[in-house]
Amino acid sequence: MTSQTIYSPTSGPAKHVHAAGSCGAAAASALPPVAALESFTVPSVFDGRLRCPAALLLCATLLAFSVACSNDTKAAPTKQEVTVDPNLMTVNQPELFQTVKVESRDLPTELHANGTIQPDVNTTIHVTSQGSGRVIDLKVRLGDFVKKGQVLLIISSPDLAGAMGDYQKASADEALAQKGLERAQLLYSRGALAQKDLEVAENTEAKAQTDLKTAESRLRVLGGDPAHPSTLIELRAPVSGTIVEQNVAGFEGIKSLDNTPNLFTIADLTNVWAVCDVYENDLDDVHIGDPAEVHLNAYSDRVFKGTVSDISRVLDPNTRSAKVRIVLDNHSGAFRPGMFAVATFRSRKKQPHLVVPATAIMRLQDKDWVFRKESANTFRRIEVQSLGLNDGMQQIQQGAKAGDELVANALAFSTAASEQSAPERGK
Repeated sequence: MTSQTIYSPTSGPAKHVHAAGSCGAAAASALPPVAALESFTVPSVFDGRLRCPAALLLCATLLAFSVACSNDTKAAPTKQEVTVDPNLMTVNQPELFQTVKVESRDLPTELHANGTIQPDVNTTIHVTSQGSGRVIDLKVRLGDFVKKGQVLLIISSPDLAGAMGDYQKASADEALAQKGLERAQLLYSRGALAQKDLEVAENTEAKAQTDLKTAESRLRVLGGDPAHPSTLIELRAPVSGTIVEQNVAGFEGIKSLDNTPNLFTIADLTNVWAVCDVYENDLDDVHIGDPAEVHLNAYSDRVFKGTVSDISRVLDPNTRSAKVRIVLDNHSGAFRPGMFAVATFRSRKKQPHLVVPATAIMRLQDKDWVFRKESANTFRRIEVQSLGLNDGMQQIQQGAKAGDELVANALAFSTAASEQSAPERGK
């Protein structure tokens, strides 16, 4: 067999090829030099010879080495993250936990409003002094119960002293006029006095009596007693009740009536008011005569019954609310003016509401939670908004829908699920 010499298409000195990486370096070292390629011969199957350029053989060699290098490099395995839902719980024995369904009932809409306890203004009296002066003895204090006619304080009053002097002068003038009239009547009866002189004496007596009555009235208005002359005013309680306001202290000066506040405020607390603010959007659910329930912070376990007696016709422009008044019986003395109150109103119209037993709702971290059944042994904890009812039921306002199957005893289920998951975490 004959051979044919293959010449390189390049001319000039041979060029070196630089490869990156270990595989490239091995490939570069395994390549034959260009000079050897120039004399490389390939047998021919046709005319006895196959003419092949040297560059084609070089590319085939590089391709083989690159495939070998790629097979030696293995891909790094990827790690998948597993997300655990903390609200999804699985129990081994779900038959131990009874379930209930969320029901829809027609109930009146409940409305809650904040307010305060206030005295009944119809039985509230503001006590003031008609005369100025200085307090020398304070008999009562704020919060005391007083009876009608009881002395509240004693005032040393110059006004009373002046009124007492005027009364005494008027009394003396009246006595003198009375004697003059008696003497004129005697003389007139014997013909020793003219009729016009008798009429003058009668007129003088009438004026003296008028002046005396005026002085006596002023004296009594100031708190004085004509039978017991004194410059001290004894301010007395006009009605029986509790002192709910005090604006005077011992040895304090009292000004005239036109520029001083009331000294005391006495209120009869047999009946009190709970005055609440109801927003204008809710006024349609409140009517005069409707029953209402009042809750007090001081008696958290008690519910007080009352009746809506008045709804203000004027809205507060700042809060967009109207004052609603509830009358409460206070013979027990439980209510005190200034107490914070929460009133509950129930509308006359009934609307569908979602209800569940109170035990199906668990209070945790200031939120309400229920456990909804997802499958045979899987339950999901969901947050709801609830409102308490009177018959051991609670209204669900948000978070669940009618027909949802919930665990009847949420607290027991939560405890059991936590105990079951504790050993699993320890493995």
